[in-house]
Amino acid sequence: MDLKAHCPDKVVTAHEALSKIKNGSRIFIGTGCGEPQHLIRTMVSNSTLQDAVIYQMLSITLSKYVDDPNFLRRFALKLFFISTSMRKAAFEGKIDYLPAYLSQIPNMFASHRIGLDVALIQVSPPDRFGYCSLGVSVDITKAGLEAARLVIAQVNPRMPRTWGDCIVHVDDIDFFVPFEEPLVESVSVTKNHEVITRIAYYVNQLVEDGATIQVGFGHLPNAILPHLMDKKDLGVHTQVITDSFLPLLQNNVITNKKKSLLTGRVVASLCMGSEKLYNYVHDNPRFYFRASDFVSDPAVIARNDNMISISSALEVDLTGQVCSDSMGYLFYSGIGDQVDFLRGSAMSKGGFTIIALPSTAQGGRVSRIVPSLSEGAGVATTRGDVNFVVTEYGIAELKGKSIYQRVMELAQIAHPKFREELIDVAKKRHYIFADQLPPAQDDLIFLEGYKSRVTLRNGKIIEFRPLLPSDEFAYRNFFYSLKEETIYLRFFYKMKLFSHEHAQQQWASVDYRKNMSIIGLVQRRGFQEIVAIGSYADEGTGRAEVAFVVREDFQGMGVTSHMLPLLESIAKENGFHGFAATVLKENKSMLRVFKKRYPNAKVDVGGGIDNTIIMDFDTVDATPVEADKAQG
Repeated sequence: MDLKAHCPDKVVTAHEALSKIKNGSRIFIGTGCGEPQHLIRTMVSNSTLQDAVIYQMLSITLSKYVDDPNFLRRFALKLFFISTSMRKAAFEGKIDYLPAYLSQIPNMFASHRIGLDVALIQVSPPDRFGYCSLGVSVDITKAGLEAARLVIAQVNPRMPRTWGDCIVHVDDIDFFVPFEEPLVESVSVTKNHEVITRIAYYVNQLVEDGATIQVGFGHLPNAILPHLMDKKDLGVHTQVITDSFLPLLQNNVITNKKKSLLTGRVVASLCMGSEKLYNYVHDNPRFYFRASDFVSDPAVIARNDNMISISSALEVDLTGQVCSDSMGYLFYSGIGDQVDFLRGSAMSKGGFTIIALPSTAQGGRVSRIVPSLSEGAGVATTRGDVNFVVTEYGIAELKGKSIYQRVMELAQIAHPKFREELIDVAKKRHYIFADQLPPAQDDLIFLEGYKSRVTLRNGKIIEFRPLLPSDEFAYRNFFYSLKEETIYLRFFYKMKLFSHEHAQQQWASVDYRKNMSIIGLVQRRGFQEIVAIGSYADEGTGRAEVAFVVREDFQGMGVTSHMLPLLESIAKENGFHGFAATVLKENKSMLRVFKKRYPNAKVDVGGGIDNTIIMDFDTVDATPVEADKAQG
């Protein structure tokens, strides 16, 4: 459609259009990379416009003017999210932060709770039917222009035409200002490669093939995306698309085939990146852009099965409270859509949430896992909303966990130099037992090499990993799930109780080198439970004493047959040349397991109720054991 032919009176210069704005007006400006730069520059240069209030989601162009006292006398900025370029101004009190859930902002405009007089937006040229596209800025822009009395649109042929509910007819726009210019580009530079790689390694463990993902605002969540290249058939339902998604899209890692809502489509409401990204989304039916009251609505998000929300935080306290929008009293970013997606993902069938953050800040001087949030810090996400917290030191699972368990989970993934201090504070606050041992102060990244996964004969998958201090309650539940006979075969007496004191004794001996315990876990209704434990302990002779216990319903499936060579490999790394085991004479199945792997093992029958078996690693028979009913 030729605008000059269809509505010649509406096609004007920026100066002419902006002269229609009255002093004291409430002005909405389109978001982020879709903001109308030419209109903004012209508005600021119009010295006759005074006492105006500007509302914007993500402001970039205006950051060039916030240090000008004359600009601040004429305009008051109210931002729903503080961009990187606006952070300094926020710290200095030059802008006003408006905390709100992103999903609820459109209704604030529609209901006139936030009244708007003018909307300045940027659109693509109209098609032959007279429809312009909001392109890469749909989020709250559509609601803003619908609520405003006067709509002025910069028509830019470089604005992509995007698919979805993101069109506006020329009859709904009051003035058109044709002006071609490059869109704002926003490409983040990766920092702290080693830390990000380690965080991404753990996030990758949580994201299964076929999941639908959301990635929150910020550098870290987007830096994690390239580390998901080994996944298959991921889907996307997210607020903002960045360049980090491109490799996953171009290599068909993201196919959206398994999505339960809008199958085959990437659902989003913003696009912030490079010209390459804008060209990719242009007229691409793979994308479906909608406003934030749809994309960030928890009820809509929950319609995606296996929905995983990945977002970041500034700090997390030992009870699971999350701060993401302020550093103490200084507003840093915004509430945005974190809570929307956390709650939507939690309601999703098979869905969950991940908060990812480095363990430290300020060059390692400050812990981001803290006893309590900083004075003045806002609780963006409550204790009840968080499932997983990930740092470069591991994964803390909080959902369904008590304060005691949360303290242990979070202290375990804090930087090693802060762990003891965190435990000490937790004791003073009576969060944990007074005799609680702190997690090891080593960097335990090497334990990742001891993880494995095996498909059992019944088709179930069992995961093996080292035992951690935060496993105490899971270990306790495992013990009490065992039958008396199984406990007797392992401990040689009918042990009735597995107390906290006994658990502490178990953990005190695990240093992951001279002493090691490996647990086997299976998924059960969205969480993992322990079904097997194998341990070795230094006996001071160059050998380690080894023992196993497997829950009855997993006996006879080769569990011990996998754990034995795994423990042997770890023991070899740590200088041991063999195992020793004390096995009840009646436990013939365990004896067979040892003899199968170590055919030259020496068995000391003795005159008591047990046998002592001496096994040297250089006599190993690598043939797998066919059946495993052993307890020992």
